Amino acid sequence: MQTKTKPQFDPESPKIKAYLDDVHHGTFIKEGTMVACATCFPGMTTPIPLDECHITALDGTPHGTLYGGTSGRQTHLFIALFHGLSNVVLEMGMPEGAIETAAVCCAGSRVFAFVNGARGGRSVSVPQTDLFGEDFIQEWGYTRPVIADHGECSSGEPVVHAVAGPERKSVVAVTSRHIVTIDAMAEAANVKLNVAGEVPGSGRIALGSRGGVFGRDAGNSLWRFDVAKGSVQRHAVTLPKGFGDAPLTWATDAASGLLYTAGADGNIYSFHEGKGFSGVLAQAPLAPVGPMAVTFDGRLFGFCGNEMSKMFGFDPATSKAVNLGVAASVLERRRYGYTFGDAVTGRDGEIVFGENDNGGHLWLYFPRIKAAGARA
Repeated sequence: MQTKTKPQFDPESPKIKAYLDDVHHGTFIKEGTMVACATCFPGMTTPIPLDECHITALDGTPHGTLYGGTSGRQTHLFIALFHGLSNVVLEMGMPEGAIETAAVCCAGSRVFAFVNGARGGRSVSVPQTDLFGEDFIQEWGYTRPVIADHGECSSGEPVVHAVAGPERKSVVAVTSRHIVTIDAMAEAANVKLNVAGEVPGSGRIALGSRGGVFGRDAGNSLWRFDVAKGSVQRHAVTLPKGFGDAPLTWATDAASGLLYTAGADGNIYSFHEGKGFSGVLAQAPLAPVGPMAVTFDGRLFGFCGNEMSKMFGFDPATSKAVNLGVAASVLERRRYGYTFGDAVTGRDGEIVFGENDNGGHLWLYFPRIKAAGARA
């Protein structure tokens, strides 16, 4: 009886070389550039402590100033700037008794943060700060602002999420059971939290293109809150068939007014207030889909999967979702990134991700510039 001989391993074979190349260059970020920035002013201040720096909330102003909040043993609020003579993250203070930041919203002349702790969810705010005149290469100076505490949102209920309203003149938050609004144009001492209606609070909420705020309702539907009228419409929109019970996440295309979201199986949909949901546009490489943001040319970038998330990109021009690999930075900080809590589009179209992990960093992603033939 003839014995079969196992083929000899040839490390120089084209097949093995292609496999090794895919492992070496295909596991981590495949296109574009990622830069991991610590939560400090490099060389001058220390980062937010390891167990207090899980970045779970981000927002930005039209001028490019970023604000965020952390979760962990203690919540921290921070301001960040990455253009001009900056590259700086400055800690603004610690709301008393808070261990989670559910949302940060730039509205009016203030930054409203919604934090949770033993007393439930409440709102605090700080003034927006102008750092444009600072030269953080040669001269620097910064004074921490006073944190204004606006009180509990709704009878000790935790805050789930919040967004700035139309023209950033108001803020809409959702607790585990209620919608809460804030007039962002009021002076800090006169800010009041108003309970506007009862809804189930589950997942993130988003502002539509026609002034409605949308969130997950009971069953396979969304509720709609009309910011101008202050009215709530339950079961206003039916979710796509097969959407499932995935935690609701959103990304806004500021140019088109489209909202993007994803179902439990990773299927990506767009939603337009007035037109409703699209069909399935593409499928992310993994599920569930986490934080996402849209750059200025309409491309969507986000993370998907648990524990060791992978980044993906979706281009409406090609209707394809591409696996971009696990986050890795060799600039500023040499670091791998596995879990992320929020995302926002930066001043110049870069995507900024908040790392939801010990030693959390702000990750700047600069997408690859599309080739001329690939432009829409």
